[in-house]
Formats: sequence, structure tokens, C-alpha cells
Amino acid sequence: MTQHITVQGTVADGYEAVREEFAAFVTGERHDYEGQLCAYVHGRRVVDLWAGPGGGPDALYGVFSSTKGAAHLVVALLVQDGTLELDRKVTYYWPEFGVEGKGALTLREVLAHRAGLIGTDSGFSAAELADDRALAERLADQRPFWRPGAAFGYHALVIGALTGEIVRRATGRTVQELYEERVRAPYGLDFHLGLAAVHESRFRTTLPMLPTPAQQVELDALPAGPHTLPGIAFNRHAAEPTDLEALPNDPVVRAKGPASVGGVASARGLAGMYAAMISEVGGQAPLLKEDTIAEFGQPHSAGQDLVIRAYAAFGLGFQATAEARHPFLGAGTIGHSGAAGSQAFADRRAGLAYGYTRRRCAYPGGAAPENDRLAAAVHRAALTA
Repeated sequence: MTQHITVQGTVADGYEAVREEFAAFVTGERHDYEGQLCAYVHGRRVVDLWAGPGGGPDALYGVFSSTKGAAHLVVALLVQDGTLELDRKVTYYWPEFGVEGKGALTLREVLAHRAGLIGTDSGFSAAELADDRALAERLADQRPFWRPGAAFGYHALVIGALTGEIVRRATGRTVQELYEERVRAPYGLDFHLGLAAVHESRFRTTLPMLPTPAQQVELDALPAGPHTLPGIAFNRHAAEPTDLEALPNDPVVRAKGPASVGGVASARGLAGMYAAMISEVGGQAPLLKEDTIAEFGQPHSAGQDLVIRAYAAFGLGFQATAEARHPFLGAGTIGHSGAAGSQAFADRRAGLAYGYTRRRCAYPGGAAPENDRLAAAVHRAALTA
């Protein structure tokens, strides 16, 4: 049974239709819906909306794989600086990695989900999943699950640990440290890779998906046995199988901020980060040059994903969002969605940065379905306002 949920916040002139679309969506949701929607255009915040009984503009949510966008912004900055080179072999930075047929892998192939290193034969403990260094140590010894470079598949729980170890070997700093220093702190972003204790009171516990009976039938039909590629990639074959929906509710995960799935953010934080990537924000120049954005946003892996077992498209560390999800967006749009339903991206051709969060995990996982209508409304307004 639904009940009235008030949409709060503001939109700039010309973006009234976005508020209307958000309100129309919220009207059909459960009474306990909580969510936030934020957008910037050319560095100016034009949408700042939220709804729900316990949330607000400063509430923080687990954003799961949207974390990968923050982690790989750091990688993009290091490539732009010349500290990392995309076509260098991983072993140049991380010699121990070059065993079990992985010696020829390049940084570019790892970022494009082509390494075949989606997990380990025996899986990870909960403590390991919270610790990128522990994941990297285990993965260095693992034989890939397909010939590296021959195909691609979503490295859901581990890609941030793989690229993060390369960053650490090259710089002596972790992805989390560099993100805090170069991105989060300078812009005051509410997007955290490692949530400080002072912010814990703002975290809203992630709530599990509540599928309808028909949706549950569809979920039960998915080929998700523990020893399939999806099972291994999501650590369902471990001695203690991972409950993905509960990950951000673990205070250790929030505190350490593992670079694949451990981020905590508001929609303001998600949109603000992508705005800083492509636009002048607060008098500061864009973080990324246009050729860097073009390189990282160009599709590198597109087609049948061996893990997701459906069509997917990836740039370098980011999803190729226009090709993977929202075809109305400009070519080269980069972003990343998260398991509870979060979505964030930057469309540099429209000057648009978008962020969406929600508390309860959406069906069927990944970017929540409402992002299709909300992102389209924001994009239309950005082109006409």
C-alpha cells in the first residue's frame, strides 16, 4: 500500500519538469521510500531533491559499485599526470602479479574488466572483502577464470583492489588517501571512501530488496549457482557467502571504504564529484582534461558480459553509461551505478553531472529502473533550459 511522500528541495528555473517526474515516481513507491536526486549543469547545481520519512539532503547511503567511479577518477588523474601508463604491463608496477598466465596483462585490460580475475577459487572472508590490500594479495596468486583479454566480465568486488594495488605500488599511497586529498576534501564532497566516525550518525542503513512474487520467480530463475562465474564474482561460493545487500551496513566496510563497493554518499556527493570532473566548480578548473575523459569514456568492452550474462559496456574503470544504460546521453558519457540503485555519471557534451541514491535496494539490482525516467528528464532540461 502506498501513501503520500513529500518531495522536498529545489530546482533551478527550467528544471520544474524534473521535480514533477521525481514526484510522479515517488507517488507509486512504498511508504518507506527514501531517495535523493541531484544534478549539476556546467558546474551549477540545478536539481537538489529528496523524499522519504527519515532521509534528507545530508543523509548518506551505501552506493555499492558507484564507488568504482571515485576510485577510477583517481586512476584517471594519475594517467593524466603521467604517473600511470595505460598500456604498461601490470607487472611493471606489481611484479608478483605476473604468475598463472597474468604476465602480459596491461593496466588498460584490467580497467576494462578483461583480466578474468573476478575472484579466487575458494572465495574471500568478510574481513578480506573490507580490505583492498588483502584482496590484492589473494588475487596476485590466482589463475584467471578466462584467458586474459579474450573476453570481459564484471569484476564486481575486486576491480578496485586490483587497480588500487597498482596505484599503491606506483605512488606509495592508497586510492582512498589520494581520493581524499585530491578530490573529496578540496570540493567538500559528501562521497566518502572510508567514512569518518564524525559522519556515522548520517548513515542510513541499507534495506533489502522486496521483490514482488513475480519478480522473485525471475530472480530464482537466474543462473546464479555458487560455482558459476556470477557466483564466484559475487563471492557466493565462499565458506561464508557474501550478502551483497548488507555490505555497507558493516561498520568495518564503511570505515575502510574498499574501492569496489565500500563508498558512502549522498546524491549531492555523487553529482558533485562528476561535476568537478568535467566543469569548473567553485572557481576550480575541471579535474580531467577532455582527452582524458574521452580515453576513459570510450567503450573498451561491449557485448555479452561473462559475469552479468547480458549486454554490458565499459570504458576504463567506468561504465560506458550511454551504451550500457541511457542511450539518450552523449557519446563518451562516463559513470557508474550501484547495487542498491544508485546512479551517477558525467555527460560532458551536455555539461551534465547526475547523482541518485536510494535506501532500499531496487529490483533487479544495479541502477534502479527509475533512473531511466529521472535521467531523461534532467537531460531534456539541460538541453533546453
